[in-house]
Amino acid sequence: MTDRDEIFQSKGRVSDFVFNEEVARVFDDMVARSVPFYPEIQRMQADLAVDFLPEEALVYDLGCSTGTTIDLLTRHPRCPRGVRFVGIDNAPSMLAQASNKLAGPVAEGRVLLRDADLDQGIEIEPCHLVILNWTLQFLRPLHRERLLGRIAGALRPGGALLLSEKVLTSSSRLNRAYIELYHRYKQEHGYTEGEIVRKREALENVLVPYRIEENVEMLARAGFVAIDVYFRWFNFACFAAVTQG
Repeated sequence: MTDRDEIFQSKGRVSDFVFNEEVARVFDDMVARSVPFYPEIQRMQADLAVDFLPEEALVYDLGCSTGTTIDLLTRHPRCPRGVRFVGIDNAPSMLAQASNKLAGPVAEGRVLLRDADLDQGIEIEPCHLVILNWTLQFLRPLHRERLLGRIAGALRPGGALLLSEKVLTSSSRLNRAYIELYHRYKQEHGYTEGEIVRKREALENVLVPYRIEENVEMLARAGFVAIDVYFRWFNFACFAAVTQG
């Protein structure tokens, strides 16, 4: 069982957020209490994902963290047994947690976990599905379109990218309202006002969200021909982007 997220209870100096061992230990609790409708998004995503998977498909999870998404897909009743998964993350502590969670599929050869930095560029084999859950927002903006172009180029005809991100709107008034609603959400899930403020400060220079239309335009420039928002909660959105079939 994951530890409870109490990282930002400390009142000391706030440093930039990093995915270190301390974060990895509490990450599953952190996202469950910080990402609205997280379990439902994972279930929706898994149901959508398997529709793009033939028997011998290859799936990439970029920024796989502790392996929750791959775990759900490997156990999905409609996921073909011949599907292989590659999970990539640049945090060894996250990959250690994923290795434990996915010990069975890793031993069977269904899952491969790799340490790589998306900001530095990665090679992606021809594949049928790529997942980017709350990962693109942590990449430097100048590297994002390059990664999306590489994903689109690697996907088989009719393949899909499933992308989840924090988002902005073009209205400063609505942005403020959404942020306030998100803070209330986190308080309802056990975070104190101090924890919320300190985490926001830690993420300020690390997580850079785009507007929904900016993400859609970037996906289109990368080569995706069908793009849709399949889930949204105020300043969180999930996109499905499909290549030419």
